[in-house]
Amino acid sequence: MKSYRNILVAGLVMLSATAPAQAQDAPATGAAPAPSRELRPYRINPGDELEVYVWGEERLQRVIRVLPDGTFSFPLVGRIEALNKLPTDIEGLISKGLEAQYRGQVPQVTVSVRSPSGMQVSVIGKVRNPGSFTPGKYINVLEAIGIAGGPSEFADVSNVTILRKQGDHLVPLKVRLTDALKGSPSQRDLGANGLPELQSGDTVIVP
Repeated sequence: MKSYRNILVAGLVMLSATAPAQAQDAPATGAAPAPSRELRPYRINPGDELEVYVWGEERLQRVIRVLPDGTFSFPLVGRIEALNKLPTDIEGLISKGLEAQYRGQVPQVTVSVRSPSGMQVSVIGKVRNPGSFTPGKYINVLEAIGIAGGPSEFADVSNVTILRKQGDHLVPLKVRLTDALKGSPSQRDLGANGLPELQSGDTVIVP
């Protein structure tokens, strides 16, 4: 009997190989085509390392770590709320904060994410390598389980739970991955929006 880890690897390979054909003509068996994923802009998390560059002002060049409360301080500007903002949003906030320091136009401000170390997810339960991971990009629940080594032999992949922080509460999201791990994701697995994409701070539980 093949282990779930082997099934996971085979399933991911089959998904990759069959995606174009599914997009053109969905099988009559009811299996749903794998949804296309659009890359979405990265939003800043606590723990991320940012590089800030103000053109022509070497004294204002900084590498900054976002604090656990989602803020950081910048010279001549003060405290900046960075949580869930885009780098371009931060550029605008710094530019606005520097307006009082210049008679003319404020020099161009560039903000980049040097290290997205604040983007962390955890996978626990019946997986081969449970723990916390920093993927450096947005991933879905199936990819997270793959990073954790795949489900162990007796894992119940039909009853996976994602615990998500919303304010002071934890919200459970139920996920069924039975068919997806076999390489034939059904509409029952994918739901209306495909496999759930994880947010920073999510914990995936494989019972």
